Amino acid sequence: MLSDMESGDVILIEQVDRLSRLSDGDWDTLKRRMFEKELSVISLDLPTSHIALTHAASDDFTRSMLRAVNGMMLDMLAAIARKDYEDRRRRQKEGVEKARLEGKYACRQADKAKHELIRTLRLQNGKSINETARLAGVSRMTVIRVCKLSDA
Repeated sequence: MLSDMESGDVILIEQVDRLSRLSDGDWDTLKRRMFEKELSVISLDLPTSHIALTHAASDDFTRSMLRAVNGMMLDMLAAIARKDYEDRRRRQKEGVEKARLEGKYACRQADKAKHELIRTLRLQNGKSINETARLAGVSRMTVIRVCKLSDA
């Protein structure tokens, strides 16, 4: 997305967690790249983020203050989003481990019909990897993986 954006463009998001669940270092890198491209972030869950683009922020001091407040708020919301993401992943892992110990978890099962379709399209009908992926509704890597398993 950043490579397609031009200086002065606006990134409009519903919530900050839709923009980033990145680690601190990666978030800092993303912020730096957005700053270098002079991009604005407007988040619907951060009301002050759109005020800076209105006439209410007509003087340099007000714009500077809004940028500072928005930067701080974006940092806080990004940190909260990352923590929430990590907490959900940890709780999911704990639940899977508990279910596994109780014999109630059998891992994610392969879609045998989908795998057969992939093998038919690719190996029997000679479709390309991209065409097979498109027709089967899967990623290229799934096609490659399924076909490798067929070779084994």
